[in-house]
Amino acid sequence: MKVFGNLVKPYLFWMTAFIVVPMLLIVLYAFTKHGNSVMAFQFTFDNFGKFIDPVFIKVMLKSMQVAIITTVVCILIGYPIAYIIANVNERLQTLLMLLVTIPMWINMLVRTYAWISILSDSGLINSFLAMINVGPIKMMYTDFAVILGMVYNFLPFMILSIYTSLAKMDRALIHASYDLGANQRQTFLRVIFPLSLPGVISGVTLVFLPAVSTFIIPKFLGGGQYMLIGNLIENQFITVGEWNFGSAISLIMAMIIMLSMYLTRRMDKDIVAEAQGGNKW
Repeated sequence: MKVFGNLVKPYLFWMTAFIVVPMLLIVLYAFTKHGNSVMAFQFTFDNFGKFIDPVFIKVMLKSMQVAIITTVVCILIGYPIAYIIANVNERLQTLLMLLVTIPMWINMLVRTYAWISILSDSGLINSFLAMINVGPIKMMYTDFAVILGMVYNFLPFMILSIYTSLAKMDRALIHASYDLGANQRQTFLRVIFPLSLPGVISGVTLVFLPAVSTFIIPKFLGGGQYMLIGNLIENQFITVGEWNFGSAISLIMAMIIMLSMYLTRRMDKDIVAEAQGGNKW
């Protein structure tokens, strides 16, 4: 066991250097004033008070709105796809899951740039519309473009999570449902869907959390004036130079994300416990 314990040390060092130390610096900057010297920090809560400004609250609400819409669309698209994949033969399942995960092999920045060439005024869609004598449609720098880019980038996470729950489901429960007289609709609503909810919740976590904090997709598909919370943090660090305020926003977002993860984990446990307790027919 001591030998295996030594194997953990490089990971502990990596986590300390690249996770713990940066988080401690963010906390330090969030509670100190701008321009402090290294040896004389002045602690303050003013950085958090700035976030109460209606402009920043509006940015937060907009980020939440876009993330919720993205998550709902991913559920509506991802669940049927995962359900279809989980009910085909194993060889075809492997092929279909490969097709789902292939886009994830490409960097998100490259995938986002690809959508620029598709949605721009001279892109593929408007070029096709011009061929059939239809006027161009303004798609770039809109909510539609941002949500489309997010759905495309985060949809595989939803499909994988739901597929995992559906694939490991005990098929005997489904057969028992049919034996007891339930039709396909009743079986899905009372057996399949409740048992797959842990996968849905995991998918919601994997989609909502990055969607609410991403800045690459809104920056390229929404234009420079499309501001979400991730763009605001990037702007404070890189453009404005307000590291203290940027750290305060990052800390607020970290608390929101941790709270969301805690709530989804509690919900996941309750659903699993209810499913294990049996369904009411």
